Amino acid sequence: MTDSTTTGATASSAPGAGAAGASRTGVLYSLLRNRLAVCALVFLVLAAAAAVFAPLIVPHDPAHQDLLVRLRPPAWQSGGSAEHLLGTDQLGRDLLARVLYGTRVSLLVGAGAALLAGLVGTVVGLSSGYLGGWLDRVLMRLADVQLAFPAILLALAIVGFLGSGLWYVILVLGFTGWVAYARVVRSEVLSLRTRDFVTEARAIGVTDATIMRRHLLPNVLAPLATIGTLHVATAIVAEASLSYLGLGVPKETVTWGGMLSDGQLYLGTAWWVAVFPGVALMLTSLAINITGDALRDVADPKAYRR
Repeated sequence: MTDSTTTGATASSAPGAGAAGASRTGVLYSLLRNRLAVCALVFLVLAAAAAVFAPLIVPHDPAHQDLLVRLRPPAWQSGGSAEHLLGTDQLGRDLLARVLYGTRVSLLVGAGAALLAGLVGTVVGLSSGYLGGWLDRVLMRLADVQLAFPAILLALAIVGFLGSGLWYVILVLGFTGWVAYARVVRSEVLSLRTRDFVTEARAIGVTDATIMRRHLLPNVLAPLATIGTLHVATAIVAEASLSYLGLGVPKETVTWGGMLSDGQLYLGTAWWVAVFPGVALMLTSLAINITGDALRDVADPKAYRR
């Protein structure tokens, strides 16, 4: 009896494995056909590589001050030099080094906040959608309460209470972003929990935790990846906003938001101090959003019918 059951289970799972492999191949092929998405991915890979290998790319310390070369323009303008390709700021610090080192903080905050929010939101969505009842009502009302507050104001209040710090910012942005994940996962689980494979798993005595982990979670990974990608861009912009206001990462840490705050007073005389970190922030957020949109398009089953 055990052998036949095991054989049947294995046979029934084989087509699913083949379909999953075919689905992954189709998603990859559709993504590679989107030239804009490929360009965005290449930009993100280069940005991440530049952030990791920043000490090898630029010889300057981003915190080193040299008032003798303060507000030096970019190399292609009159008065600029090849030693400081993007110029220097009001304290003589090399802008290229600061932009590259700021990329580290932005990508770390974005990825960390998205991962934390995704973990919390996935657990809440799975529990709420599958178990239902009073737990579903309580968790969804809690989500409604959080949505009643603007995310940036809630983040400002929490950061003002906890204090500034890189890990505090990641914690705050993760805490304020879990609702989107929870709602999407709950919606998917509500449509999956009445499917035959879930009903059969219940009938043979599989525990709820195992059903959620092995049968429901793999089916919500595609929308989670899309939301997570878009949330990275949102978290990067939110971190820059907090740092611009002086409530995010400490001032001694190089961030794009802090550079924008420092450069706003010099827009009329030294535009490069604020423009280059602003362009880096815009291009990175744009590339992440384009990638997220492409993932959403290829994850749509209707896309394969066109």
